[in-house]
Amino acid sequence: MMKKIMFVCHGNICRSTMAEFVMKDLLRKEGLDKHWQVQSSATSTEEIGNDTHPGTRRALHAHGIPFERRHAVQMRKQDYAQFDRWIGMDGRNIQNMLRILGGDPDHKVMRLLDLTDHPRDIADPWYTGEFEQTYSDVLEGCEALLAQIREGLI
Repeated sequence: MMKKIMFVCHGNICRSTMAEFVMKDLLRKEGLDKHWQVQSSATSTEEIGNDTHPGTRRALHAHGIPFERRHAVQMRKQDYAQFDRWIGMDGRNIQNMLRILGGDPDHKVMRLLDLTDHPRDIADPWYTGEFEQTYSDVLEGCEALLAQIREGLI
């Protein structure tokens, strides 16, 4: 049975998109990509239809992470049941996700770095310009998520 992960950030052009492509790459390298579907979305409508931010594309390219052209989309309440995990990048994302979803009765919503030994928000590189730091944080979180997948915790 295919399991599904939805990464979420504010605009769906920087952090969640980066997490989507990093996680897809990690799953592919582990031979688990046939069992997992990974997508990303936004809590806002500000960037709907826009492709991945150039800074995110540069960081992914620099680290050899494959990516394709895409369009930012907004998460929808009716999609809650379709995903096994809803993973936000920061506390504000989580607040907005819970508002849009109308709650989290199945305990599927979490921050990406809450899966690590150092729980924290992933800063938005739209504001910081620090796409390499974002990549490092996203990779740390995705590797922790992959460990949970390997252990059958997700």
